[in-house]
Amino acid sequence: MACLFVEQLTVIDSSRLDPVEGLVGESWIVDVELSGALDAQGMVVDFGDVKRELKAAVDGSVDHRLLVPAGAADVQESAQSVVVAYTSERGELRMSGPPAAVASLPGERADAAAVRELLLQILTPLLPANVTDLGLRLRQERIDGAWYAYSHGLQAHGGACQRIAHGHRSRLEIHRNGHRCPEWESYWADRWRNIYLGTRAHIVETRERDGTPYHRFAYTGREGAFSLELPAAACELLETQSTVEHIASHLHGVMKRQDPEAHFSVRAFEGVGKGARASG
Repeated sequence: MACLFVEQLTVIDSSRLDPVEGLVGESWIVDVELSGALDAQGMVVDFGDVKRELKAAVDGSVDHRLLVPAGAADVQESAQSVVVAYTSERGELRMSGPPAAVASLPGERADAAAVRELLLQILTPLLPANVTDLGLRLRQERIDGAWYAYSHGLQAHGGACQRIAHGHRSRLEIHRNGHRCPEWESYWADRWRNIYLGTRAHIVETRERDGTPYHRFAYTGREGAFSLELPAAACELLETQSTVEHIASHLHGVMKRQDPEAHFSVRAFEGVGKGARASG
């Protein structure tokens, strides 16, 4: 039996519901292995077919979605919309939007194991008859330095980034006067660990519930109407859209205001291997 492998077939950038942290931004690298008999071309599967068909199936089912544990959340879905209610140690969360904004996972936890189980169910029927085994691994990027995890939604985006609760786990590199600055990196990594980066103009209501302030964000994108309510303490408000370009600029601006004589360079990543830089 032969085995074909593809490392980093794709990266899943999503947010998941966690019983402790609430809304958590994630970036999982997806590796696959396909085992079976060789076909007439002397291949298990053509690399091009794997990269095109399996990647499309992964991206179309879980990428840029809110990953919801079916056994622990209240999910009400129709052909036009989905409403999710969930309670964590940080407080209550309620999200509504088009059905494509959510992926429902089996079990009580929305973690890598549950995503893998769902993907095996989706991908296995797509394999040719000569493939007898599908190996699937989800892994986080190894980051030796600082990293932050955030969720957000981009109203003006023409693609899946418009979904109000998707996220990323991202590296962060900050230089001050030409030297790496671990103090600032640690500060932002702690401040933005499992944060929701919301655009201030998208807040339609702020209210208290059992003594806890909540923000409700809402907007309409090309896919439809979105709404998200969560504890204000789990949010950081930006005056702009939360694109990675604006994120890098925001970080740079905050540090520059505190230390105006210094030269800062910020490399803020959006998931794995991509991001934006701001300097000056």
